[in-house]
Amino acid sequence: MRRAAVAVAAGAMAVSLAACGSAKESGGGSSESSGSASAAKGDNIKVGLLLPENKTARYEKFDRPLIEKKIKELTNGKATIQYNNARQDANLQAQQVDTMITNKVDVLILDAVDAKAIQNSVKKAVDAGIKVVAYDRLAEGPISGYTSFDNVEVGKTQGSALIKALGDKATKSSKIVMINGSVTDPNAAQFKQGAHSVLDPKVTIAKEYDTKEWSPDNANSEMEAAISAVGKNNIAGVYSANDGMAGGIITALKAAGIKVPVTGQDAELAGVQRIVTGDQYMSVYKPYAPEADAAAAMAVALAKGQSLDSVAKDKVSSGSAKDVPAVLVPVTSLTQANIKDTVVKDGVYTIDEICTAKYKAACDKIGLK
Repeated sequence: MRRAAVAVAAGAMAVSLAACGSAKESGGGSSESSGSASAAKGDNIKVGLLLPENKTARYEKFDRPLIEKKIKELTNGKATIQYNNARQDANLQAQQVDTMITNKVDVLILDAVDAKAIQNSVKKAVDAGIKVVAYDRLAEGPISGYTSFDNVEVGKTQGSALIKALGDKATKSSKIVMINGSVTDPNAAQFKQGAHSVLDPKVTIAKEYDTKEWSPDNANSEMEAAISAVGKNNIAGVYSANDGMAGGIITALKAAGIKVPVTGQDAELAGVQRIVTGDQYMSVYKPYAPEADAAAAMAVALAKGQSLDSVAKDKVSSGSAKDVPAVLVPVTSLTQANIKDTVVKDGVYTIDEICTAKYKAACDKIGLK
């Protein structure tokens, strides 16, 4: 993970240095007209940033400030950043793209609410001369770059952790409930794919749900339905695609008097605290800094008409774009055993933030001091 962060940082530095000598701009129209625009503009680029929702803590707490900070660093503080959050509304996000086009941003970093529905908006932006970087979710349309995590590997990491937590109970007679993310998020399908590849050979999936809008409330209702259908004494564990939903799931489990291992993702503070108490078995720690840095480096390079070769070493393809330059950041399984060596060491949370009065005894018990 640290190697990946260093590699991205080095790539971002290369973009920054290359920017000093560049006289090209990729803003639309012919290469000649865009090049002269870049020479006049220099670091004074205009970057649009659109994030999908604010129910998941990561977007406002980590992604936005990290991306904005890196863009400022790469442009000597001269870039203008226009930001908006779609609040899980695909139609609103389409309107926000239109606003970015009207405001003539040079490049757009886009984390799509609905990766397929946004395709026309992406095309409109590109037709207006605005390059688009797909962030965290692989938006359909003619995107120029993509940064995220290896999402199939995320699902495998979750599935493997659940199997480990089950121990001797990891048999085909053991019944697991799977509560996946939203069908509008292509990442959710990849998480599910990875998890199934690990879980299906080992256990039985008794009930499975795709959760609208990644809603914790919807996950809570789904868990209640699963308990009713499968039986409170027949559930061996729960695959939850992220921490927010894990919170709703665990509330339903507690109400039914059930204690089984539950997975998660995103290393949200509440999720980490549930891991401390043992209510949640694990989360997936995704280091947001290298992902955010890669998006910022791509955006700045594209706005200046530069190649992404120094930033993006991978390639991905969607249903509408092939061989898109990409940065895929590795992930880590977060359990009680490595809280200090992951989110604390990387400065995501302090021990004081995790171990508040409510959680101090549990923190002391697992040696988190």
